[in-house]
Amino acid sequence: MNYWFWILCALVALAALLFIVLPLWRGSVRSNDVVRDRANLEILRDQIAEMDTDLHNGLLTQELYEQGKREIQARLLEEVKSTQQPARQPGSNRKLAIVLAFMLPMFSLPLYLYLGNHDATMEQVRADSSGLVSSDEGIEALASQLRRHPEDPDGWFLLANSYIAKQRYAEGADAYAQLVKLVPNEAQVWANYADVYAMAHGRTLQGPEVAGMLSNALALDPNNMSALALSGFAAMERADYAAAITNWQQLVVQFPAGSAEAQNFEGSIQRARELLSQQPGGKQQLAQLAAKKPAAKAPSNQAAAISGKVTLSPELRGKVNPDDIVFILARAAEGPKMPLAVLRKQVRDLPMEFTLDDTMAMQPQLKLSGFEQVVVVARVSKSGTPMAQSGDLEGKSATVKPGSKGLKITIDSVVP
Repeated sequence: MNYWFWILCALVALAALLFIVLPLWRGSVRSNDVVRDRANLEILRDQIAEMDTDLHNGLLTQELYEQGKREIQARLLEEVKSTQQPARQPGSNRKLAIVLAFMLPMFSLPLYLYLGNHDATMEQVRADSSGLVSSDEGIEALASQLRRHPEDPDGWFLLANSYIAKQRYAEGADAYAQLVKLVPNEAQVWANYADVYAMAHGRTLQGPEVAGMLSNALALDPNNMSALALSGFAAMERADYAAAITNWQQLVVQFPAGSAEAQNFEGSIQRARELLSQQPGGKQQLAQLAAKKPAAKAPSNQAAAISGKVTLSPELRGKVNPDDIVFILARAAEGPKMPLAVLRKQVRDLPMEFTLDDTMAMQPQLKLSGFEQVVVVARVSKSGTPMAQSGDLEGKSATVKPGSKGLKITIDSVVP
């Protein structure tokens, strides 16, 4: 609650009361008769001045002048007496002042509570440049708002990922539990929920809860990259190497050929094949898997692809290691904070040319081609996650349109 708002309201109400009640209490409101009499007084004075002029110009005799002047002076005397005794409002004015002093505050507050915009008095919590709420106070304020207004999916998404950035995984999982109730048909939301739930429960992907979440994600989008990756890791944990190979093969075809991501998962697939070959009947399963071809990668809208070059500022080279992860991502200039396309590299790859397109979307409904203006960010992540944290190094482009080419991005600042 914004207490300054209510203090200001009280001061304004007090000023209004003084403006209305004080004149009534003093009885200083003059009647219309007094105003009229003062006007008549000015007219009589003008008539005397006019007679003086007529006498001077010979239009009046001295006798007529003296007679007229005496009549006007008599009327003038009467008017002066009237203005010296101003009419006042009846004595009931003080009673009216007392009644208003009590009634105005008594009715104004209920009227505001009925007609006013209550949310306008709440502190508005906004994401910072990282797309998250970084301060503990901001996170608690956002959580408090969502308890009062739980129907806001964007708020729950922001809260969940802000918790995750703080490694408060249990609270992040609770926030995702609320989010999937509001948007149950989003594959990426289910995949994210599975990931943070696993982190909050022993850092394991085993168990029916996680399996159900990943199953929901893949039922909604069989090519969801996060769900395929996590499903492969879950299969490796339970020594189901055939399932791990199947999921990762479907994932690999969605990466650009020869990319670091494709190479990493191809190495994981090879390891799973070796382990499967050591199991009874494993070689037969490998032969069956070899006969199956993964679904082809969905075509991308290359007209919306963004390309350019990322370099590291010489002043920051001493702050990084060659193995540090570099994320190159595009996000909407206005709208959802979730990246529209993500590319993962290492510092050793810099400087490097990059291309971001629809195949790198984290959610099928959030793609580069679906937005008119985006910002491209290049970030050295100390934590290994694409979400910015204090101490990360980053650079960003100006606002550009999908399809822009030849961007030059320099990583030259430290995330506060």
